[in-house]
Amino acid sequence: MEKTHTLEDFYRSRTDYVPANLKKDIGHFNVFRVEDFVGKTPKPVPYSRKDYYKISLIKGHNLYHYADKVIEVQQAGVSFANPMIPYKLERIGEMQGGFFCVFTEAFLNQIPNIKEYPIFKPGNFPIYELEEVQVFEFQRIFEEMLTEMRMEYVYKYDLLRALVQQLIHKAMRLKPNESNVLQGHSANQRITSLFVELLERQFPIESPFQSMKLRVPADFAAHLSVHINHLNRALKNTTGKTTSQLIGERVLQEAQTLLRHTDWQIAEIAYCLGFDDPSHFTAFFRKALMLTPRAYRG
Repeated sequence: MEKTHTLEDFYRSRTDYVPANLKKDIGHFNVFRVEDFVGKTPKPVPYSRKDYYKISLIKGHNLYHYADKVIEVQQAGVSFANPMIPYKLERIGEMQGGFFCVFTEAFLNQIPNIKEYPIFKPGNFPIYELEEVQVFEFQRIFEEMLTEMRMEYVYKYDLLRALVQQLIHKAMRLKPNESNVLQGHSANQRITSLFVELLERQFPIESPFQSMKLRVPADFAAHLSVHINHLNRALKNTTGKTTSQLIGERVLQEAQTLLRHTDWQIAEIAYCLGFDDPSHFTAFFRKALMLTPRAYRG
């Protein structure tokens, strides 16, 4: 899997400029035509996690590789990618077109209750196959976005958020494209890569106020949209270790680093590493190294 693909990476590789407002609290938004990017010989979008949201209207034959699934869109579809889920887009054939918009977390957060929608639930990477009339409806919204981006209207980003909401609501009325799920060629390896990527994303711990969000196997299974037993079998097959063992080893490694290189209190380190009670952290550490965290620190 490639390293996380940032919005800065996107602009550097696809355009000749990097917008100045990528880090501002208002958030960043932009919209593009697919035809301006794919060329005559379409290349696959590399398998990686993006640190931004992306909504795409893709016209053409495509395969989406995600978790242990390969989802086929034969004619046209709309997809919703979020920063938690790595994926790869494989373009089949030369007839490719459509639109896509990219935006940051800050842009999305200014839409009330947006994270409560099913389309943004952890582990979701919704893809919807579209009929011809539906393609026209989604295309109209993207074309309006392109028009608004050229305007000097002072409230245009509020209007663009409303258009993003239109895309979301139109899609949620449709049925996700689950009928065209194909069997992945290396499902276990892909799940393992996704798991490791999600685990590593939580490190290094850089502040005593930072805490692991994914701490137990069920958390990772939910974010990967696989059953916990499926995740465990895939990891056991590729690494010889269980999900809990892999999480525990990485947590122990980070615990040793924090104990050795910070002056944080034991309770603060326990909190950062997802332990509800410092005594549980001490028991975990002693079982692994036959030392208490305090004794290890010396």
